[in-house]
Amino acid sequence: MKHCKILFVCLGNICRSPSAEAVMNGVIEDAGLEEFIMCDSAGTYGYHAGQNADARMQSHAIKRGYDLTSISRKIIKDDFKDFDYIIAMDNSNYDDLISFAQIAEDRAKIYKIIDFCSTMSPSEVPDPYYGGDAGFEEVLDILEDATNGLLNHLKKGVDNE
Repeated sequence: MKHCKILFVCLGNICRSPSAEAVMNGVIEDAGLEEFIMCDSAGTYGYHAGQNADARMQSHAIKRGYDLTSISRKIIKDDFKDFDYIIAMDNSNYDDLISFAQIAEDRAKIYKIIDFCSTMSPSEVPDPYYGGDAGFEEVLDILEDATNGLLNHLKKGVDNE
């Protein structure tokens, strides 16, 4: 398998994208592919830069065995050069990334995480920041489905090479 770098992106990089990073890292570890696939996360806005993931999101993730260790940062232009996949959590993030991308090659790297769902059909990963416990659980449910689908997508790409 060739090496692949994935960047998950949400608005502030404290709930959804660090969760996607952690869930995907778990999927990668379960598949024994840690040496081939690397994940990171970022936000379209930098107002939480330098902060840990939201404590509520961390709490819900820990209950499922995921450790949110990333530190919030804003996406930068070099990310388009450094990553093979740039994956948005919602439609607004997707639109922001498309606007931020400089060239068609960069735009071709941008996906919505829901594109990889295989058992669920959400319209996007909702932002749980202002909601209650159910919102954080819904985020994790969607991410578990989508990251398994993403890994299958990556494996199919290898099979077709």
